[in-house]
Amino acid sequence: MRFIGAGSRPGQPHVDRDLVCTVPNLLTVLRFMGVPLFVWLVLSQKEYGLAVLVLAIMGSTDWVDGYVARRFNQASKLGRVMDPIADRLALISVAVTLVIAGVVQWWYLAALVVPDAVLLAMSLFYFHGHPDLPVSMVGKARTGLLLLGTPLLVLSKLPIPFADAYFVAAWIVLGLGLIGHWVAAYNYFWAIRRKGKTLKADDGGHG
Repeated sequence: MRFIGAGSRPGQPHVDRDLVCTVPNLLTVLRFMGVPLFVWLVLSQKEYGLAVLVLAIMGSTDWVDGYVARRFNQASKLGRVMDPIADRLALISVAVTLVIAGVVQWWYLAALVVPDAVLLAMSLFYFHGHPDLPVSMVGKARTGLLLLGTPLLVLSKLPIPFADAYFVAAWIVLGLGLIGHWVAAYNYFWAIRRKGKTLKADDGGHG
């Protein structure tokens, strides 16, 4: 089974429908709800073990909702917007939490936030909102790596066997994820710019 694009049906075009109440959208909402739960477990309760479980569930829903959407024709326009927002909220909120908890340094948070801040500014400038671009393969792989590396890093802080091995593995995965994050941001930067200039040119031609 493929990890990226799992559930796709060969020969069938991908169509985003005008649906709201779907299983993928419900899973995305659950991912939103996992963020405050993770923050509470780490900062208030110091329950890193349960926090890892929450991260694992959040990461799995990111894969499952995409699979269900493609396999059962439940892809929606709402989900196309909500899913990347949920991913960004999860990644950045978790990073902020781990910085406050002393698990990671501030530079890790900056490496996540700076590219997203640039893309957000461009999206607001050109579109006054979401640019509605398809998610790239690099972007999907980046998200998967970051969602996998973060619980591994939290695990390395627990008094368990092979904690050092988890720490090394976590930073290998997170390092690859950060590289993918910047590569994806570079590609989105030019995609936003091209689409924005095209829309402005069309508006000028109609004016």
